[in-house]
Amino acid sequence: MTSGNIRKSLVLSAIAVVVFGLGSTAFAANTLDLTPEQRIHIRADQDKDAIKSLPTSFRFVQNDSLTVGIAVALPPLSTYATDEKTVVGFDPDLAQLVADSIGKKLKLVPVAWADWPLALASGKVDAVISNVTVTEERKEKFDFSTYRRDQLGFYTKVDSKIMSIKEPKDVAGLRIITDAGTNQEKILLEWDKENVAHGLKPLSIQYYDDEAVREVALQAGRADAIFSVNAMLAYVAARQGKLHQVGTVSGGWPRTAEVAITTRRGSGLADPLTTSLNDLIADGKYHQILDKWNLDSEAINKAATNPPGLPKL
Repeated sequence: MTSGNIRKSLVLSAIAVVVFGLGSTAFAANTLDLTPEQRIHIRADQDKDAIKSLPTSFRFVQNDSLTVGIAVALPPLSTYATDEKTVVGFDPDLAQLVADSIGKKLKLVPVAWADWPLALASGKVDAVISNVTVTEERKEKFDFSTYRRDQLGFYTKVDSKIMSIKEPKDVAGLRIITDAGTNQEKILLEWDKENVAHGLKPLSIQYYDDEAVREVALQAGRADAIFSVNAMLAYVAARQGKLHQVGTVSGGWPRTAEVAITTRRGSGLADPLTTSLNDLIADGKYHQILDKWNLDSEAINKAATNPPGLPKL
């Protein structure tokens, strides 16, 4: 995620946890597990190629562990379990697989989103796994090993007649709820401008500071869809059962954006972690944790070290 929209999304996510009772221990068949015990445990074997490529000059925070910084605030990527202290979600599950594969224990260090660059640069953590989008500006200070597509999602109520929203013409004339000052708002404004230029009906953008009011507006028919962080909405959809995904868009539209494990520039850790990720993709463990957290649509086919990132503003 880019720094321009992360704070807003984290606030919305925290509100969603309260509003929709995401900490409940009574799970339906299609809900996600927030218990500290975790019903499904997915672990990886040691990856000889990844271990062999670890730089001998790199000094881990703890020699026997991979110390990973994580901003715990965006379910299902990361959140606190029902015991209010255990970190669960896709990102900690991925961190565990990567730690396993390079022959290390895992140590998670919760950090505020704004503090992850300092935590990494100062040597407090070895890596950051926390929905960090690859950008050209960040590549000047950090290395990246990609592991997930950065996606935004369109969601309707489950009985909506809208079947698909994939491109600008699909939103013409619709009433779309989104988040002010974010990438998703920017995309909608660009799409609307294009539609109007082609003689299509303008869309109507709605903003709500309150998640409960936003949900009521959608379910009552006062809005046609919500457009926001896909991972967050997918989580709410799985937990609540009242939302339906009808389309996704790259968070960097019209460019492709990917999130990545972030390490210090020139530390030599990025290539071994990319090797680990690609082997986890090949053996299916990567897809198992995506499926566990209802994030299948954000899978990548191949991890890469320092691919082209979103351009500087």
